[in-house]
Amino acid sequence: MTPSQPETTPDLHDNPASPLAAINPVPVGAPFTWLARGVADLRAAPAASLFYGAAFAVMGWLIVFFYGHAYSLTVALMGGFMLLGPGLAMGLYGLSRQRENGEIPRLLPSLTIWRSNLSNLGIFALVTGVVLLIWARASLVVFAVFYTSGLPSTDDFLRELLAFENAEFVIAYLVIGSGFAAFIFSISAVAVPLMLDRDKDAVSAMLLSLAAVAKNPLPMLVWAILIVTLAGIGFATAFIGLIVMIPILGHATWHAYRALVQPGDKTD
Repeated sequence: MTPSQPETTPDLHDNPASPLAAINPVPVGAPFTWLARGVADLRAAPAASLFYGAAFAVMGWLIVFFYGHAYSLTVALMGGFMLLGPGLAMGLYGLSRQRENGEIPRLLPSLTIWRSNLSNLGIFALVTGVVLLIWARASLVVFAVFYTSGLPSTDDFLRELLAFENAEFVIAYLVIGSGFAAFIFSISAVAVPLMLDRDKDAVSAMLLSLAAVAKNPLPMLVWAILIVTLAGIGFATAFIGLIVMIPILGHATWHAYRALVQPGDKTD
């Protein structure tokens, strides 16, 4: 009588049907390489890249101009502004792909890159838009419940935040905001480049993005911290810094996608 073989649990990483099988492991320092390549793309196409950065800065100025009197709403919109960043940076992915293909990066083709997979990009935009609306409502609720000293003026808000006044508000806002940001980051880390480059459907692209984060938690944490840091510099400079930071991050996201997702035959 032969001894029975012990049952083994299938490893999702080795299952060809699992999104994890289509994801490459990357070292913890990989995000710094992506940033360096993003800087190289910016230098190769400065005018076109800075156009997108300037567009982000103008959107920031418009938000403050129209909603600066309602500071709780302004902060929510700023958070949502960054939540929607991966979709708004599509043109930068197109510029990086042009350069990767040996072409001269040109602005005009990158402006219409969304046409290649409009329906699925629309579904993705709908998902992120719904999350933005929920975040805007949650942000207002946090302000109403935890901001005990009355709503601040635009000039006073950063001072109170940096001084860690209203500590309960700061903690609640950061915890809840971080939850929304982590969700959006996880479903969008490589989703939009995938849909643009390989005509992926929205659900598959978001699942592969989740898999990229799950398979590389530490590198993706480093990447998220870098995104927050560079975007924070952009906000702290009255949005002027976004003119440079957004192109670097957008181009770097394309290189993150290339490093994380295996060639097309593994995912299609």
